[in-house]
Amino acid sequence: MAGRSKELVPVQEESSLAKVTAREVSKLVSLATPWVVGAFGYGLAVALHFILYSPDTIAGWSSFTTMCVLVLTGVTYGQSHARGHWGKAHTTLSTFLAGMWTVCVVISGPGHPILWRLGVVGGITMALTWNIRTVIRIKGWDQSGAITDPLSFLFNQGAEKAGMRNVEARTTKATAHKVEGVVQLDEGRQVAEDLQKKVAYVESGIGLPPGSIVASIDPDDASKAKVVISDARVMKHPILWEGPSRPGLSIADPLRIGLWQDLDEIEYVFVGHHLQVMGQSGAGKSIGGAWNILAEVVTRYDVAVFAGDITKGSQTLGALGVALHRFETTKAGVKDMIRELQSKVKERTDYLASKNLTKWKKGCGLTYWLIWFEEFPDIFDCLSDKEQELFLSMLKAIRSAGGTIVLSLQRSDFTQMPTLARGQLAKMCFGVESPGDASFGLSERQQDAECRPEIWSNGQPGMIYLDAPTLAEGRFAMPGRTYAWGIDSKGEFDDEAAVEAMRAHAAEWPAAAKPVDATTAALSRLSAGTALAAPTAVLESDSDDEDEEVKNVSAEYLETDDPDPEVTATLDDEIPDLEEGDPPMTFSEPEQAMTTEERGAALLARLQEMWDGGARSFSSGDLKPLWESTDMSRAWVQKALKKLVDENVLEGYDEEAQRYLMPDWPAV
Repeated sequence: MAGRSKELVPVQEESSLAKVTAREVSKLVSLATPWVVGAFGYGLAVALHFILYSPDTIAGWSSFTTMCVLVLTGVTYGQSHARGHWGKAHTTLSTFLAGMWTVCVVISGPGHPILWRLGVVGGITMALTWNIRTVIRIKGWDQSGAITDPLSFLFNQGAEKAGMRNVEARTTKATAHKVEGVVQLDEGRQVAEDLQKKVAYVESGIGLPPGSIVASIDPDDASKAKVVISDARVMKHPILWEGPSRPGLSIADPLRIGLWQDLDEIEYVFVGHHLQVMGQSGAGKSIGGAWNILAEVVTRYDVAVFAGDITKGSQTLGALGVALHRFETTKAGVKDMIRELQSKVKERTDYLASKNLTKWKKGCGLTYWLIWFEEFPDIFDCLSDKEQELFLSMLKAIRSAGGTIVLSLQRSDFTQMPTLARGQLAKMCFGVESPGDASFGLSERQQDAECRPEIWSNGQPGMIYLDAPTLAEGRFAMPGRTYAWGIDSKGEFDDEAAVEAMRAHAAEWPAAAKPVDATTAALSRLSAGTALAAPTAVLESDSDDEDEEVKNVSAEYLETDDPDPEVTATLDDEIPDLEEGDPPMTFSEPEQAMTTEERGAALLARLQEMWDGGARSFSSGDLKPLWESTDMSRAWVQKALKKLVDENVLEGYDEEAQRYLMPDWPAV
């Protein structure tokens, strides 16, 4: 951790006698001000008496001065910057009492025996109350002039400049890397969400780097917010991986995948929920996200990893191959893996139910499954409609069966990620291109907290925001950085060194050496060497046209018990005709084979037909006749609709209504 620390809290320099003297004089001036104001007010009252007093006009002048006092009192109340009811009342009451005493002096003169005594006693009392208030206000300074409450000193200045008056910050913890505290908001007028939206302005008021302040809700008091101030600049350079945090322990124990901005370790437990990993190309979602999570996972005794990547093959996860229980790089292989995993979900839930468990827990007897899909949109698009339904069914059920699915992609919009899936995923967001892209990678509360992954883009690979159920309170809004696996002499990322380090780590934790339950063992396809995806893997079937209904027919018969072992036959036996029944009176049309151009024309014709019928929007279900009567698949239609949106033929997609909009008669 050496070299990462930066002094966060500004400390007053004691480099010269002049600075010390100036500070002490400033304190004395603050204490003397009420006495000077009191003397000035007494003199002003006396002067007004001699200027305004006349037996004929005193009644009018007394009424006028009384109105002036009331106006000044109202302005004082409205403009008071006091942070609390007591302070506001003290400021307002001081103005009112001093003003009414002045009115009495204007009427009766300064020599009145009661008025001048009230003026002396009351003036001294009022000046002392202001001195007490001043001493309390500068409580953030000790006798040597050093800051004893750094959060109060920094935050209160910035909040007031940002337009958030009547707030008071108090430090609860301070270290070399961060300051934690509680902010008392203006009760009944401000909540933590107001502060979250003003954080950037508070940073500007203090002069801190963007992203230095993280504000979160206080779960015990709606009138307060929790804040952490740290130095965002410590995250600008790669942080070298320090090795596994808890080798040999359970997957239910936290994974250490990086550092938060305050230099605390990111400790993440993914058991019990699914995860979306999103970020633009080069932002580090594969090396930073996949490698750091999986490197920790493979060191735990009760978990198996099933992974798929049909886009980059073994480029991203290949270095981990020997530590994975199954890694598929072809469409056919991924399809088989999804089908086989889904078929075992009920078996696992039944087992847990027999143990009186509603969800997986450490020591239950089942190996936990981590199912990782890189470049998920390509995988989902290669699935048939039935296979997509199978995948979504598994996504909904496998969490309680002891499994987590991780979907990694560059942009999680509706064309790339099913809406049903997105709503069930925790969020890990790396750098993105724009605020619009960020909205797909952040949770709702991260967006409300003004998280801004677009400021990193792909210039700071490995930077993340993470929002998951197992994180500590308030962490969802704090940036972090995942570990780098290789750093050169200049402190920059070294790709070759990273791959070598990952291969060496995976070799220390081979999947073949890990005991797993019988079902997991049956589904595993263990690597025979240090590199998965051997050249022969590319010879596997990669056809999209193979119907799921007729796949693996021979395997089905080989695994199915003979219905009647007494019935036997030889190749020479005659096969009798079977009763076929009467022929049907009507015949269904054969499936229409079409070229790409014909598919496009058919899609456009269907849209025009709906427009002519009065429709100005439509859902995917309205296009069902296309894939029922042609060879057009749902995945192909989704891609075609996206192109029509890009060409402004369609206006876009309403996420809430889940419908496409047609602004005009569709034509290209």
